[in-house]
Amino acid sequence: MDKKTLRREIREKKRAMTEEEILRRSRDLMAQFVNTPAYRNAKTIYGYLPYNQEVRTVPMLEQALRDGKKVAVPKVYGEEMRFIYLDDLSQVEKSEMGIPEPVADGPVADDKTALVLMPGLAFTERGDRMGYGGGFYDRFLAEEPGHYTLALCYDFQMLESLPTEEYDIPVDAVLWA
Repeated sequence: MDKKTLRREIREKKRAMTEEEILRRSRDLMAQFVNTPAYRNAKTIYGYLPYNQEVRTVPMLEQALRDGKKVAVPKVYGEEMRFIYLDDLSQVEKSEMGIPEPVADGPVADDKTALVLMPGLAFTERGDRMGYGGGFYDRFLAEEPGHYTLALCYDFQMLESLPTEEYDIPVDAVLWA
């Protein structure tokens, strides 16, 4: 199946979810996430703020702040994505694309060992990832390859295989509920 068809099918399944289902699965994922060695050992979490039916990451990022970790979320500047440190996760607004981003342009995150939470539409158990098509995370990780990456998704986003390109960077681990 080609990427365009696969993206459409996954989006349709996500749109069919109720908010109650999204919240229940997100709570399950949070319980898994905070118990991973990657989370426990991380000093900084490069997270993302949920868009549409994505896993609700805000409670996870709030927990990270309570646990004394630094938290940064992405902000897009043209073709470039930078992570911006946030102490208050309400200091965001929707971008032109409708995706929540920090209001401020700084401070820019600078932890080369940060744990990076990876959004995406589909994944495999071996770490293949199909994103939304913008390539922002692949470009970021190509420039900063030392990060441990972890994806959060719903069970129907886990597939046997995915069409991949040479520039697609796999994730280190995937959690699903």
